[in-house]
Order: sequence, then C-alpha cells, then structure tokens
Amino acid sequence: MLGSYPSLANQPSPLNHTQHSSTVSSTFSAVVFLQGAQTQSVLFSAASPVLCEAVGEKMKTQVLCFLSFVLFSVCEWPSPSSATPARNSTVFKAGHCPRKLTVVPSSRACVCDDDCAGDHKCCVFDCGAVCVPPAFTKPGVCPRRKWGSGMCAEYCSDDSDCPNNEKCCHNGCGHECTAPYTVKPGRCTKPKGTPMCAEYCYHDGQCPGEQKCCQTTCGHACSEPC
Repeated sequence: MLGSYPSLANQPSPLNHTQHSSTVSSTFSAVVFLQGAQTQSVLFSAASPVLCEAVGEKMKTQVLCFLSFVLFSVCEWPSPSSATPARNSTVFKAGHCPRKLTVVPSSRACVCDDDCAGDHKCCVFDCGAVCVPPAFTKPGVCPRRKWGSGMCAEYCSDDSDCPNNEKCCHNGCGHECTAPYTVKPGRCTKPKGTPMCAEYCYHDGQCPGEQKCCQTTCGHACSEPC
C-alpha cells in the first residue's frame, strides 16, 4: 500500500500575489527601521515608488542645506552686525572716492556705503575695501598747463585737499592747488590762416571781457567768440 501523504488541509495555504507584496514591503520596512538613517534612501523603493520619490526630495533638500552650511562656514562673509537688516547696496552717499588713501580708514572690510558710519564711503585701495571720508569736486576748470612746466611733486590728490575754491590741478608734472577758472559762453571761431606759433593764453580766465582763449593755427590766443 502506498505511503500516506499529509493532508493538504493541514498545510499552510500558499501566499497570493497581494499577500506576497505585502510581506516584502513589511520586510523592507523592518530592515529600514533597524538600520536607521544610514539606509533611509536605499531600501524604500521596493515598498512604494511614491514614498521613494518623497525620500529622494528630502535627501536633496538635506544635501543643499549641508552644502550651504559648509559654504557659510568656510567663507568669511563681511557683516558689520548679524542683527543689521538687509542693506541696499544701490544707495550711494554723496561725494566720490579719493584718488589716494591719505587718511586712516574709519573701518575695514566694507561692502557698500551703508557699512560706513556718517558720510564716509566704502572705497577700494591697494589694502582692500575701507571706509574713508568722501572727496568732492569743486566747481570750475583747472588751467591747462604745458607738460614739464611745473614741479614734479604731488601737493594734493583731490579738490578736498585745497583751501577755499582752489582745485587740485595738474601743473605739468605733478598736482598742486590752483585757482580755477570758469569757461565763458560762446564758441571759438575757426583759426585764421596767419601762422601764430605762440601761447598767449591757456584758459578763458586769462582773457579780458567776453573773450575766450581759442586755438590758433599754431598756439592759443584771446579772441571774440562767435
């Protein structure tokens, strides 16, 4: 007589497709729970594509936050005060930056004029960006000087270095404080054909009345404007 086989009624019923998927999902979820944060971006894909996509976005955000943290930790960002509200770097204070640094800066490592106290401006020199008093251009025009006619020395760097209404003008070799002149109205006539190789004037201020210092065929002379 053939051997008896165990009854099928006593055997566990085979898992259907839905139950199998649920078991696999639970298994992977348990593995993720046990391994912790080290595997949170690896094993969720077998359970749910939607959950995997959500975890991917979360990991992307974490990476960006980490890179931002590293960037701000390594780089030195000049900031006068962390409590200072957002500055508007498009606002410029009156005046302009001097040609040379002749004073001790009131502050260093500035970014814009708002970083400087009072009327000081943020100017860039060889030592970097510093806060210094502004320079102002006085009205008038510097006289024209022949090259090599003056002292080869720098007695001033800006109009602010000169007293009263004097301007810091080029003297032919260096710079010195000089009384300016005002350009008279009108226009110079076309030079005549008679050769005049001489400098009778250098600017309108040297000419009487309404005359202007106009170019000749070979120099300058005072003449009536047209």
